[in-house]
Order: sequence, then C-alpha cells, then structure tokens
Amino acid sequence: MSTVSQQTLEERVATLEHQVEQLTKRLLPGEKLPPEKDWRSTVGMFANDPIMKEIIEEGRKIRELDREQTRG
Repeated sequence: MSTVSQQTLEERVATLEHQVEQLTKRLLPGEKLPPEKDWRSTVGMFANDPIMKEIIEEGRKIRELDREQTRG
C-alpha cells in the first residue's frame, strides 16, 4: 500500500470507509454509538452545590480586588 501522502483522496476515503465498517461490526447487535458530548452536557452540573458557590464567590472577590488595584 502506498503512503498516506501518495494516496489519492478516493483511496483515503475508501480506507476510512473500510475502517468505519470494521469498527461498526465490533458493536453488539442493536448497540448504538455513544452520543457525542459537548459543552451542553455540563450545563447545570453544579447547580445548588455549596462548594461551587463558594468557589464562584472567591473568584468574584479576586477579580474585584484586581479591578481595584488596576484603577489605582
């Protein structure tokens, strides 16, 4: 087989399609691929968490102190 840099686009796509087919065959019958995770899966993750509220408050204090020092 030729190296990746020498393969045509069609050859590369065919190789990828074959790899996807092989990976799909490894799934159990009826099994689906896991859903993709993105930032929306973390929304509300720390809602009503007292430790997180404390962390946010401490961060706010640090930012306010930085603003005061910058202003003079």
